[in-house]
Amino acid sequence: MKLLRHGPKGQERPALIDAQGTLRDLSGVLPDITADTLSPAGLARLRELDVATLPALPQAGRIGVPWAGMRKFICIGLNYADHAAESKLPVPAEPVIFMKAITALMGPNDPVVLPQGSVKSDWEVELGVVIGSTARYVSEADALKHVAGYCVVNDVSEREYQIERGGTWDKGKGCDTFGPVGPWLVTADEVPDPQQLGLWLEVNGKKVQNGSTRTMVFNVATLVSYVSRFMTLQPGDLISTGTPPGVGMGHKPPVYLKPGDTMHLGIEGLGEQRQTVHAWDPALIDG
Repeated sequence: MKLLRHGPKGQERPALIDAQGTLRDLSGVLPDITADTLSPAGLARLRELDVATLPALPQAGRIGVPWAGMRKFICIGLNYADHAAESKLPVPAEPVIFMKAITALMGPNDPVVLPQGSVKSDWEVELGVVIGSTARYVSEADALKHVAGYCVVNDVSEREYQIERGGTWDKGKGCDTFGPVGPWLVTADEVPDPQQLGLWLEVNGKKVQNGSTRTMVFNVATLVSYVSRFMTLQPGDLISTGTPPGVGMGHKPPVYLKPGDTMHLGIEGLGEQRQTVHAWDPALIDG
């Protein structure tokens, strides 16, 4: 299944995309797509539906984050060896974990708003892994049983804040609008091998990232197992699994986002995102 939420901010309605690509209304079945919906029992109930009887909808307008109620937005750093190299950092011996603020979340096509004074904001296309059942000290062999599905993430990052301002990476990662997610959550049964997905990103029509999840340092099963040793993973939690090379920081000289730039990104089978970059404007965040 491909699950999504559409409508104005704070008023999103649940929907799915059927096998023929038709948008179907789920609001008569459940009030919203939440963490509970993503549990094995919740997804099983959706699979029992006769999708053809659900009302067809016109093309969605604004698309929101595919599910509501995310409690943790977990990210993995330097998980592609060639990205570590362009960052002039060693390939990590263990996964690097950091967090993005939940307030960074936004729909896949919402505006990206630069923080006040930002001059080093950057892009990162990433595979998102959505947890469907509680995971605590799970083995790698069992890890994928806890995955509800997958999605596209743009881990927008302010490099000055991340690297030059002291402390952890979090302050450069959690700015408002720095977490576009979606357009859909694709359930795990539609992704037979998460390590065989092409992912790419364009800035102003120029392809700057073009990679594959098969070159991850730590694969999805390893990451879910590893993170579950340090924190309990709960339904609706998101793990963003790192980015391939081609980020702005890695260009010579570096290239960073500026107002008016556009980003277009996607992952094979998981959909595409498009964002326009804006100067600081809180109305674009709160509106």
